[in-house]
Amino acid sequence: MRRGRVPSLLLAALLDGPAHGYELMDRLESSSGGTWRPSPGSVYPLLQSFEDSGLVEASEVQGRRIFALTEAGREQALRGRDGEGAEGGPASHNSELHSSSPLRMEMERLKNAARQVTSAGVPPERMDEAIAAVRNARQTLYRILMDQ
Repeated sequence: MRRGRVPSLLLAALLDGPAHGYELMDRLESSSGGTWRPSPGSVYPLLQSFEDSGLVEASEVQGRRIFALTEAGREQALRGRDGEGAEGGPASHNSELHSSSPLRMEMERLKNAARQVTSAGVPPERMDEAIAAVRNARQTLYRILMDQ
C-alpha cells in the first residue's frame, strides 16, 4: 500500500465507529481481505495528525486511547470513501489490493504457514530457518521493486 493512500483508508475505517489504533489496523486488514495491515508506526502518527487537525477526537477508555471522527473528519472520510477526494481514495484502494490476486493468495498462504510454525513449538534452530525464509522473501520483493 502506498503511503499517500493510508490516511484516507484510516479515516474511512473510523466510519465504522470509534476505535483504538490496533482495532483500526484490524479493520483495515479485514477490509483488504488479509493482504495488508498497516503498521503501528504509520497508524499512530496519522491519528495524532488527525487529532491535531480536528478530524478526530481522542478519549481515554479503560486505559486505551479511543479515536472518533469529528464532523469535519466524517465529511472528509465520506468524500474519500465515495471517491470525491483526491485521486486514490478508498474506492481505488480495493481494486489495487485485489488486482494482483495470485500474489495476494500466496501472501495469505505464507502468513498462514508462519502462524503454524509459530504455534507448533518448532525448535529454536528451525525457527531461525523460518525467520530467514520470510526475511528472504521480503528482501526479494524489495529487490523486484528496485529493479522496475
